[in-house]
Amino acid sequence: MRICLLHYAVPPVVGGVESVIGHHARLMADDGHEVVLLAGRGAQTDPRIPFISLPQVDSRHPEVLAIKAGLDRGVVPYAFEGLAQSLAADLAGHLGDVDVLVAHNVCSLNKNLPLTAALKTLAGRAGSPRLVLWHHDLAWTTPRYRAELHEGYPWDLLRTDWPDAFQVTISEARRQELAALLGVPPARIRVVPNGVDASQFLKLEHRSLDLVNSLDLLAASPLLLLPVRITPRKNIELALRGLAALRQTFPQARLVVTGPLGPHNPANTAYYDRLIALRSELGLEQAAVFLAEQVQEYLPDEVIADFYRLADALLLPSREEGFGIPILEAGLAGLPIFCADIPSLRELGEGFASYFLPDADPAELAGLIAGRLGSDFGFGLRRRVKLAYTWQRIYAESIRPLLIY
Repeated sequence: MRICLLHYAVPPVVGGVESVIGHHARLMADDGHEVVLLAGRGAQTDPRIPFISLPQVDSRHPEVLAIKAGLDRGVVPYAFEGLAQSLAADLAGHLGDVDVLVAHNVCSLNKNLPLTAALKTLAGRAGSPRLVLWHHDLAWTTPRYRAELHEGYPWDLLRTDWPDAFQVTISEARRQELAALLGVPPARIRVVPNGVDASQFLKLEHRSLDLVNSLDLLAASPLLLLPVRITPRKNIELALRGLAALRQTFPQARLVVTGPLGPHNPANTAYYDRLIALRSELGLEQAAVFLAEQVQEYLPDEVIADFYRLADALLLPSREEGFGIPILEAGLAGLPIFCADIPSLRELGEGFASYFLPDADPAELAGLIAGRLGSDFGFGLRRRVKLAYTWQRIYAESIRPLLIY
């Protein structure tokens, strides 16, 4: 499918809408679509995504600003209709092979009303692409714009339903505003929220990102981190049983064991085999991840640090530790800590960690974790973001279906 994203400006111009457009374009290109950006200002920032410059699409173009000055006073300048017709012709020339045109804010703000009028001319015309109007801001419901708006054409274009266009807003609050403004049922309007790129925000290393994507770890909530080598004294079987119990409360809970097999004891191989069998017995094949299954090479400290940033809590059920560096690392990362009540770990984390016996009942361990995380506002919001507001999830659940509607 060939898709055109239209706005006054696109990246590398800095702005909230421009940033959203950049994410949308990359996600669509990743999904195999042909994507083009059309704007008055911007540049090609991705080799897959061409940029088409139409200077008079820019809200800051001198001709557009001159016309807007008259419109703001309630006067439709003589040049208005000429620019609207010229823009309509230019857009039609670039959109002949486009399947979907997504216009961001162009039909809800009065920044370039000749462009709005040009789109209205094209809407519903035979051979025109399917039009999606993506509304971030609404001039008619925002007090700071009211002095610039007047009765009649062209200002009414911003508050009139376009039956040939698909309407999208970024929040439920905006949907209610737009529905009232257009006089249409809210169900006519789709809500597609903005999101965050978790891997970019967390600055994950390329190796980390490969693991996160291949294992779908961003969908985990909570993600428990067990950064230890695989050896019996680490008591990993309790972590597995605790995870199975925790998933009764948090079905998306997952566990990552980062270390390889302990290098000095041949019995570690038999222990690892028992853990894999227990994982299967508990039905945790997709929920409990041993990175030793994924990589043969040594994982550098930078990758392990990424897992601390990605995780929701540290789980350390060791029966024996001489020190307990993961507690220090979790402290720097700001992670809640759940660890065995043994002397070295008590010494490091007392007052700042949640403790359990190495032979604790798995259900009690799960209750400890669920109780603390369930009352943690930081975890609650983080969980909500990971489950509903990452760009990958928003694209899969809301944007992709919109494109093929």
